Amino acid sequence: MDSRYLQSFVYVVEFGSIAEAARRLDLTPAAVAQRVKMLETELGGQLVRRCGRTVGTTEAGERILERARKVLHDIRDLKSDLENPSTLGGQLRLGGMGTMMTSLIPIMLAELLARHPGIDFYLEPGTSLDLYRKVVGGDLDAAVIARPSFNLPKSCDWHTFREEPLVLLTPAAMKVTDPHVTLQTEPFLRYDRNVVGGQLAESYLRQHGITPHQRCELDGLGAIAALVDRGLGVSLVPDWMTKPLTDLSLAKWPLPHPFQKRVVGLIWGRSSARTRLIQAFLQVASEFKCG
Repeated sequence: MDSRYLQSFVYVVEFGSIAEAARRLDLTPAAVAQRVKMLETELGGQLVRRCGRTVGTTEAGERILERARKVLHDIRDLKSDLENPSTLGGQLRLGGMGTMMTSLIPIMLAELLARHPGIDFYLEPGTSLDLYRKVVGGDLDAAVIARPSFNLPKSCDWHTFREEPLVLLTPAAMKVTDPHVTLQTEPFLRYDRNVVGGQLAESYLRQHGITPHQRCELDGLGAIAALVDRGLGVSLVPDWMTKPLTDLSLAKWPLPHPFQKRVVGLIWGRSSARTRLIQAFLQVASEFKCG
């Protein structure tokens, strides 16, 4: 099987367009369409379908998509190792939870690529639990996540970047003498209980018998901060802000009782073929005092 056929198929699906895939591959649309057709002939089934001007996968195409990506990643790694084993190269498949996608990850990846131009990356956002599952399943090499409350499998390694205590988030002008009273009486903007930080907040509220007046439940800390800034409620969140958010006037109040912190770090598979790339990423993080 010609890997170029797989690459054309993956690009067509990822960009949803034969024309865009052709532009990225520096080919004509006819050539890309022909490659996909030859792959379908070789595999014995239709892989893509047209919907107006866009292109999507058939059921068969969806089944092989992730495996095709993995094959292409492995081929790139093999070529990189053969060309110059002393030079880092290949693609790092990295996941990142929302708060890290706008803070740590862009800085680290920019520095990583500046030091090692042969490295490429595939970046996938998601919740910590979803990204954890993808690392364990081998779909991602590593991910910057909030550490789950359960024990990690022995097949994975972990490096802590920082620990984030829970804080009461309020408008800057709000006066707080007792955070528990504020949580009980003010409108409450809940952090999604499907994510690690939201689960920690829920456990704290339950432990101290606090039943807030909930207005909404959101999975984005940036969105919660914006609502708090406008005086629409208060929230109980991990202290994720290493610097104040632009144009937002907020106050963070420590809680009166100690509680489990959200631990943010990197998880990766110990058997990953891209261990050298992961270690290079960790090296950059440690030099930026993230480790």
